[in-house]
Amino acid sequence: MDSKEPLVGIVMGSDSDWPLVQKACATLDGFGVPYETRVISAHRTPDVALDYAKTAEARGLKVIIAAAGGAAHLGGVLAAGTVLPVIGIPVAGGALNGLDALYATVQMPSGVPVATVAVGSAGPTNAALLAVQILGTADTALREKFRAHKETLRAKVAAANEKIHA
Repeated sequence: MDSKEPLVGIVMGSDSDWPLVQKACATLDGFGVPYETRVISAHRTPDVALDYAKTAEARGLKVIIAAAGGAAHLGGVLAAGTVLPVIGIPVAGGALNGLDALYATVQMPSGVPVATVAVGSAGPTNAALLAVQILGTADTALREKFRAHKETLRAKVAAANEKIHA
C-alpha cells in the first residue's frame, strides 16, 4: 500500500509485474521504509515515465525501483529523467525468459546508470535491500536495522551448519 510520504518509488511496466514487485514492497515494509507504487510503461506512456522521473526528487523520493521485462527500457527512461539512484529489476518472461530484460537493464550508456539486480525471485528483494542500504547512508537507525538483518542472515547460516553437523 502506498505511503503518505514515500522515500522509494516502485514503478512496474505492467500490472502483470505486480506479483513480483510485491516482494520488494514486503521487504520495504519489514524495514519500515515508506514507498509508492505505479504502473508506467516506458513505451506506451513515455511522457508519464519522464514526468514521474522529473518530479520524483521534489516529491521527496530518494530511490526509484523499476521492474520491467522484455525490452526493459523503463529503468533507463527513469534514470534519464532524474538524478536519483534507479535500481532495475529485470522481469523474467517472453522467449528469452528475462535474459533480454537483463541485457536491456545492465547495458545502459555511460552517464545513465541503472543498478541492476537478479532476474527471478531474488531480484525484488535485493532491489528493496539495495534501496534500504542507499537510504541507510543518511539514516543511522535504518542502517542499524540493516546491520541487524545481516546478522540474522549470518545466524541462519550458522544454525544450518550446526544442524548438518549435529
